[in-house]
Amino acid sequence: MSAPSGIMQHLQSRLDSKPALTILLLLHSAVTCLSLIKVATFQSYIHFSGERVWIAVAVAVAFSVVSLLFAAARFSFGYFAGFYFYTMILGFLWIDVFSDYSYDRLLAGLSAAASLVLLLLPVLFVRAPFRQLVVLSNAGFEHLLTAILVISVGTIAVASTYNFRLVAIANIYDYRDALAFPGAVRYLIGWVSSTLLPFTFACYSLLGHRWRAGLVLILLLFFYPITLTKFAFFTPAWLITLAVLSRFLEARTSVITSIFVPMLLGLVVIAVTGAAINSLPGKYFDLVNIRMMATPSSALDIYNHFFANHPLTWFCQISMLKPVMPCAYQDQLSVVMENTYGFGMINASLFATEGVASVGPYLAPLTALVAGFILALGNRASAGLPQRLVLISSGTLPHVLLNTPLTVAMVTHGTALLFLLWYVMPRSIFQRPGLPD
Repeated sequence: MSAPSGIMQHLQSRLDSKPALTILLLLHSAVTCLSLIKVATFQSYIHFSGERVWIAVAVAVAFSVVSLLFAAARFSFGYFAGFYFYTMILGFLWIDVFSDYSYDRLLAGLSAAASLVLLLLPVLFVRAPFRQLVVLSNAGFEHLLTAILVISVGTIAVASTYNFRLVAIANIYDYRDALAFPGAVRYLIGWVSSTLLPFTFACYSLLGHRWRAGLVLILLLFFYPITLTKFAFFTPAWLITLAVLSRFLEARTSVITSIFVPMLLGLVVIAVTGAAINSLPGKYFDLVNIRMMATPSSALDIYNHFFANHPLTWFCQISMLKPVMPCAYQDQLSVVMENTYGFGMINASLFATEGVASVGPYLAPLTALVAGFILALGNRASAGLPQRLVLISSGTLPHVLLNTPLTVAMVTHGTALLFLLWYVMPRSIFQRPGLPD
């Protein structure tokens, strides 16, 4: 081991220690709340008042104790997803104190906090590996990666016949409502862009196939003119960011800094410059601090208000269940929210959909517990794989889980498919000599 390599490993170990992680986690909680104060100056549906700030601070300080679980738990897929959920629920608890919507805000806050804790117990601590009954050979796995590239190219070619527009990000909403893909193509787009290509990028990166990894990033970029989503546009940059972070930091530290650093940068830039939201610093703040983090928290506020005054769904919003059970809502819930509040298509996480919308705040913690055990299947399927591989290959999914119901994330975006890929992977392929560290 060379001296620089030894120094780097020592530094990584120090940053990943429990004291260092604890400090980082508490700083992250503080930045999340400070960011929401600034967000309130730009977003009319998020409020802040000096009269209630001490209540919000007390709630945030009390809830931040939950973040210490991430200093104690080992890295896993559930750790990655769970930390993003923690940030979202902390944001909601802050927003809940100042909300102008009329619903039982104390009940909603207690329900959300309990839901997160019950979800975290399995996603952080259920880790026992599955017995691998089916394992691909090393050569077979390499062929699988090639097959994924072929499927991806075919999906892009077919989807491009339905839509392919090179437009600026600011103009995507002028065209997106007109997009229509057949069901099979829509599922393929979700699987390839959210799961298959990120998985392939992670594998090629760790195997040292840099040109193939670069090809994967190019293929991912093609989904932007097809889907006209910011998610597609920024996915390649996000995967590169995770690859770089995890190259220099341990996996747990990488997860925390992947939110903390971008959000802190947005807060500092917008506070120092005082820029307008349509300026370059303002657009960064809008993308990271508002769209990526504050919006999922705010969605839970809106769903609590709506379903405090409207019938619950009892899961009838799930496409397979809607035809066989009575349902008060014929449109998707995101459309119902758009028609009611006029904020656009408000998609929301499992806490809002399978939780508040389906069973109400009293039973929502139970659905979160079930969701935790479902997501913990990813921990078990990926046991024994390099932490960097798990982190990078699942890189898009925490964002998906913040903005879509669990059923949509598992099926439409291919989370269940990723679990299967992890399960059949040969662990020995990453133990060959000559691979990059």
